[in-house]
Amino acid sequence: MTEPKPAQPGGYVPRNRGWHPAPYYPPYKTSVKRSPQAALLSFPTTLSEETGPVFGHGMLGPKDNDLVHNFAVDGQSAIGPRIVVHGRVMDQAGRPVRGALVEVWQANAGGRYRHKKESYLAPLDPNFGGCGRVITDEDGRYEFRSVQPGPYPWPNGMNDWRPSHIHFSIFGAGFAQRLITQMYFEGDPLIWRCPIIGGISDKAAIETLVAPLDMGATLPMDARAYKFDIVLRGRRQSLFENRPEGM
Repeated sequence: MTEPKPAQPGGYVPRNRGWHPAPYYPPYKTSVKRSPQAALLSFPTTLSEETGPVFGHGMLGPKDNDLVHNFAVDGQSAIGPRIVVHGRVMDQAGRPVRGALVEVWQANAGGRYRHKKESYLAPLDPNFGGCGRVITDEDGRYEFRSVQPGPYPWPNGMNDWRPSHIHFSIFGAGFAQRLITQMYFEGDPLIWRCPIIGGISDKAAIETLVAPLDMGATLPMDARAYKFDIVLRGRRQSLFENRPEGM
């Protein structure tokens, strides 16, 4: 009688490359040099990629999910229209991804980032750092408070502007579920003029990056709410925008 073979990891559903935009899209000038110069190679995921890392709530600070106050001096707060962003992180089968680390960063309400290479002349907000993080609960839900970021010009074309957006980095149940993407706001006319978005040929795919206004979750006399669900891997994975491998 032969020995039974050890159980093999279930693995992850492959990404649907046709759902993602081509990494080479000349109107988005940066993609020309960043796009692969040779055919991509596909390798099976390793055990470490499927089982780690694991995060706990002990790594979070008391204001990590509150960008309105986490950089502000006592008694002060960030300037700008206040918002709540919430949603669920799910896997390719629609199941909640619990314990996922969701990190966010963004420009301030004037459209300026806090870093030394920023070239936009909009003023800095001394009470806004522009970054935060949260860990999903048992149902894969997350929520954070912030101010709505402003649009800003960028040196891609003569008069190109980035729509208001928030950057997301998600660590799921393993490195194989890593996702970096951006969230846009419903009703922003600059979404459809952005060269980065222009590289996405499927309108339905673009719409998965646009968070709808959620009046049911607003905080009266305080903050509007936007709902942004995230899917890790699978045929309807949240987009990596212009680089299928994640940028």
